[in-house]
Amino acid sequence: MLKQAQKLKQTQTLSPQQIQFIKLLQVPTIELDKRIQEELMENPVLEEGKEAEKEDNEFGNDEATQDDLDSTDDFDIDDVPDIDPIDEVNIDDYVSNDDIAGYKMYGDGDVAEDKELPIPMMDTLSDSLLSQLSFLNLDDVEQQIGEQLIGSIEADGYIRRPLEAIVNDLAFLQNVETDLNQVEKVLAMIQHFDPPGIGARSLQECLEIQLKRKDTEDNIVKIAIKMVVLCFEEFKKKHYTKIQKRLAINDEQMKDAIDMITHLNPKPGGTNMMVASAQFLTPDFIVKEVNGRINISLNGKNAPDLRVSRQYGDMLQAFDKTPKKTKKMREEVRFVKQKLDAAKWFIDAIKQRQDTLLRTMNAIIDYQMPFFLSGDEGKLKPMILKDIAEIIQMDISTVSRVASSKVVETDFGIYPLKYFFSESISTESGEDVSSKQVKSVLKEMIDKEDKRKPLSDDKLEKLLRVKGYNIARRTVAKYREQMNIPVARMRKEL
Repeated sequence: MLKQAQKLKQTQTLSPQQIQFIKLLQVPTIELDKRIQEELMENPVLEEGKEAEKEDNEFGNDEATQDDLDSTDDFDIDDVPDIDPIDEVNIDDYVSNDDIAGYKMYGDGDVAEDKELPIPMMDTLSDSLLSQLSFLNLDDVEQQIGEQLIGSIEADGYIRRPLEAIVNDLAFLQNVETDLNQVEKVLAMIQHFDPPGIGARSLQECLEIQLKRKDTEDNIVKIAIKMVVLCFEEFKKKHYTKIQKRLAINDEQMKDAIDMITHLNPKPGGTNMMVASAQFLTPDFIVKEVNGRINISLNGKNAPDLRVSRQYGDMLQAFDKTPKKTKKMREEVRFVKQKLDAAKWFIDAIKQRQDTLLRTMNAIIDYQMPFFLSGDEGKLKPMILKDIAEIIQMDISTVSRVASSKVVETDFGIYPLKYFFSESISTESGEDVSSKQVKSVLKEMIDKEDKRKPLSDDKLEKLLRVKGYNIARRTVAKYREQMNIPVARMRKEL
């Protein structure tokens, strides 16, 4: 029998402006300019650039220090204003100097310059292969087949699309009639291109292609080719005894052949792979140690010059002075008022974004100060989102959004903010240590192990317990996998 019942449930619905701020907070520096340009295109009241000869008078100074930022009210999602039209417009609210002022926000002291780390320019993998294809004496059909094949090569250098499907692609998309034999013939030509191993359809074929480009009269090369062609499954599983028996080779020949194979490139596309858009790496924060003091600044791209257009303020003043206000004029003013509200909200949201970023980064630095002074990853303390949220008195979700999408440049390298967060592990002495510290110890143990008898996860667990780290075997396996370290059997060497 069905029963009806009433139930009260309290939910919080976010306004469009609150959702906008959340998205703005998540945007990394490299994408912020694009987001600002979109807003400038949508809102004619919002302008970019400094106010000529008025900037110093607007703020009294063209810089805001960390103290200025600290005096800003904490962001609370309920504090984001809604933008709704109203029937009556108070002109004074929209034409005062303070409201229409340009602004520029800074970090701790001077803002860092627009920090961009250039990556050397180079041809893409596809460009390089097409260039090599042009040197072959191909007819029109073979040229189109070659271009289709090169277009099917993935970023790591492999062709995973079945050749039968490529034959169909050529027929339906390029109107090129061909067959499997002709496609295989052109593919064989491409597989002779650089980098060696390019255009392979499997790891086995990739290794075979590279080996056959070596001196095939060399005995070790011959053994290595046989090992890849005839014993690949055994090779992957490191069943070396079976391989020796099948190929009738001694320990030294086995070791030399394996050494040759393991020095081949399993991802030939990776050496020349470039993404056209990845021209610059842009950190969100720049953190430097100077005389024992940590200086933090936001990347300059986080501090755009934005202002509300004075032209529209003048328009409102003219409206206010007009004795007879028509219905059309009131509608136009209402529209301008909405755009002014939106522009002022966006400027304030950018300011709130900067404040939130700096508060979060400062809290992380204070919490992990030993690392930022030394660069020693073993000095990273256990730290979770809640720890930082409590320090800066903001919601955990806000810290999460900052940490998940931002990058910091330090004296010791570039790190994603989420790198500094880790779970805690209890030692026998009752001390809490970072999981990163445990991973560091685990990696050191594996690096120093006898590769002829690599340590199993069970053995690693026991050794870690001897060192005072109480973690389960499954946790050892999880940490090992997170560091991309294979199981003991796969680490075995002759």
